[in-house]
Amino acid sequence: MTTVIKNSILTAEIKRFGAELISLKSNQHKEYIWEGNPEFWGKHSPILFPIVGTLKNNSFHYNGIEYHLSRHGFARDMEFELIEATESRAVFSIQSSAETLKVYPFEFELQLIYTLNENNLSIEYKVFNKGKSTMPFSIGAHPAFALPNQFENYALAFDKEESLEYYLLENDLISNKTKKLEVTDKQIPLTYELFKNDALIFKTLQSDSLTILENEKPILRVHFEDFPSLGIWTKMNAHFLCIEPWFGYSDTNESSGNLFEKEGIQILESDATFHSKFSLEIL
Repeated sequence: MTTVIKNSILTAEIKRFGAELISLKSNQHKEYIWEGNPEFWGKHSPILFPIVGTLKNNSFHYNGIEYHLSRHGFARDMEFELIEATESRAVFSIQSSAETLKVYPFEFELQLIYTLNENNLSIEYKVFNKGKSTMPFSIGAHPAFALPNQFENYALAFDKEESLEYYLLENDLISNKTKKLEVTDKQIPLTYELFKNDALIFKTLQSDSLTILENEKPILRVHFEDFPSLGIWTKMNAHFLCIEPWFGYSDTNESSGNLFEKEGIQILESDATFHSKFSLEIL
């Protein structure tokens, strides 16, 4: 089941399953979201919660009990409830349940709020701690943007001067190895060679936005000023690029297994609310 929101410029379609954005089209019928071809990657824009990336041994411990959480958490595989809808706005929600408490022993509500405003789609995250204890969590976006032409025709432009250093993954965990990425005029050309070792992971950036250029022409800008970290990823020969604003990232091999000590983790007090958003601007 899907929900459609629209205005005079854009139309967005969101699946209830995972509250996942599966289409963002202009009034000229140009599609900006990856088609989800399972030959390469069968998703479009999953939500990453209550972890981003992979835990060491896919597990953590809390109050003497070991819990197991799969990569990127469980929210992307849950059926959300549509709790509010207008022509240009939709709000989706999931809450903790007996099933989620088996793998993540914290009571929560997660809301995803999609709002169209002219040529922008904003995607808001609200996390409510409904339990009596503090709650550790990470949350992140994973939108895949359609790049239908030859991959090398595209480039990324940062909005600020960057000295880019990204962390390498080893067995899905963050290693202590880094690589420098050469930036010319705030831009990096896209090649599949960039992603031969999986995603590019930036723990911190100066920039608040990243623009996709097609043959030097800006086509889409991702604004992520609320988010401290970023992942960029594609698969070999696939016609998409993921630009992923994150609060948190994968464990390292040195991780203790205590979520409260996890690098990049967010800690939410009882009855408190976390609120963040990013947006997609069609150019």
